[in-house]
Amino acid sequence: MTWNATLALDYSRQADKTIAHFRHSGPLRILQSLYPEGEAICHNVIVHPPGGLVGGDTLDLQFHVATGAHGLVTTPGATRFYRSSGEPALQRTQISLDAGARMEWLPLEAICYSGCLAENRLTMTLAPGAELLGWDITALGLPAAGQPFERGSLLQHIEVPGRWLERGRIDSADPLLLDSPLGMAGHRCMASLFFVAGSAMARARREALLDIARGLADSHALSDTAGATSPNAEVIVLRVLAPLVEPAMQLLRNVWQAWRTELWSLGSHPPRIWAT
Repeated sequence: MTWNATLALDYSRQADKTIAHFRHSGPLRILQSLYPEGEAICHNVIVHPPGGLVGGDTLDLQFHVATGAHGLVTTPGATRFYRSSGEPALQRTQISLDAGARMEWLPLEAICYSGCLAENRLTMTLAPGAELLGWDITALGLPAAGQPFERGSLLQHIEVPGRWLERGRIDSADPLLLDSPLGMAGHRCMASLFFVAGSAMARARREALLDIARGLADSHALSDTAGATSPNAEVIVLRVLAPLVEPAMQLLRNVWQAWRTELWSLGSHPPRIWAT
């Protein structure tokens, strides 16, 4: 049996409060809206009761943030791509921000189990003046649990149309990519933290964010496999390779907290679900 589900989440600003409205079809929900840092920022958690995707499953996630609103979205656990008998499993996420909107897209990691045929697509469209902080974290297999990524593939697609595109296929049968020093060098977790602006950033602002990311990465245990770049004036990316999810997640959280302080003068307010 396959699961096809959709979730559309819309954020709007009403007086001084960000309000979330959602529509869904199939097994996708959001939990109660929370306001741990005041009514201007709405925190939500996406729940997928089946707990993972198998071949033939499709999850469609659509987020829209209106002018003046600020939404933060995360998940209670990993997204799991399980073994497929021949059909791909697809998660497709589309984020659209109006002028002056803010969004934080912070799902926990996606785990690709051996034998999966996974596609994970993220598209972000920002109007001038909109800003987005987000990350993408992927684990290939569960090496610490003795479950290596021995079969299957992942197609990864991250895009800001007309500005930034990262697309690649990781196949378990490609040892040069997985194990070569010019590829993943034996690491089984890859992660990216990104800040995307709907308008070109001033050079000083870009340099400040790069300096923060590079400083925190240089003092971290993953300093040899982490690097920050700005492919254009609207995008800044920190990329990390790690043997396991936990150290990569730790570094991304550190930089995310520092970036939101630098960008928006906001303190550290990790979603409550992360502490459970």
